[in-house]
Amino acid sequence: MSPMPTRAHLIAGGFPPGMPAGHDHDYARLRLLNMLRDAEVPASVSNDFVDVEKWLTRSKVLITYVAGPYADDSQAKAIRQWMEDGGHWVGLHGTSGGRAVRVNDGERQRRRMARMEHHETLGAFFLNHPPVRRFTVDVGDTTDVLTRDLPTSFEVIDEPYMIEVTHPETTRLLLTSKLGPDTTKGKFGFDYDEDTALMPDGQTRAIGFTRQVGKGGATYISLGHCHTPSTNSQTYVDTSVDPEGKTPPTLRFTWEVPAFEQLLRNSIQWGVGAA
Repeated sequence: MSPMPTRAHLIAGGFPPGMPAGHDHDYARLRLLNMLRDAEVPASVSNDFVDVEKWLTRSKVLITYVAGPYADDSQAKAIRQWMEDGGHWVGLHGTSGGRAVRVNDGERQRRRMARMEHHETLGAFFLNHPPVRRFTVDVGDTTDVLTRDLPTSFEVIDEPYMIEVTHPETTRLLLTSKLGPDTTKGKFGFDYDEDTALMPDGQTRAIGFTRQVGKGGATYISLGHCHTPSTNSQTYVDTSVDPEGKTPPTLRFTWEVPAFEQLLRNSIQWGVGAA
């Protein structure tokens, strides 16, 4: 197989196609494209995974920032083979989500996330997230290429994702946070049977990780929520963000944190194998 070109394919979008699904994809897309430009990495762009197989053969790194779109079984298989051959997948924020199914709890209709090959390929499965809050992210080995030049910890205002690591035996944690148990179960967000995202200490949750897949690999970072007044779907936020629980009309806090910006730059360098 000929060497992969140093190109990126960026998927950024919501579901249904063209809808925001609670996120400002235009902002995230532009920020990521600007970072790719600064790194001198040419890129192609899509809204979802529909044509991903066409672009994988032309790309060294796949970057995804999505809320709803996911790789179906055949697309997930293609991505897995592409990683086996040396491709690198950088999944951000809602990439660990996907398709929700309705659950009738006897009182009202609720939804829970469906497990798919997409999650097995990525290595992360989204269970739920409590309301947006302010929290501290702890950084692992700062000599790692992905965490290079990061502080030992940094603060964000973001959705506190509950992420199950689906391949713990081959996964290396990069970022964690002591978010503790979910106190909103049954009251907010998605339904789930068991909190398989909480680590044995009862406090720590995975925020970012990487794992090798053949000659390539997958890196996932749960951070990056952003919205505008027209794209926001948050009904309220934690009092750590606003004493009255009012949702900020525009939220880009994490994207403006220097440590997160550095993390994204590191991820691009890891993705194209330039670091």
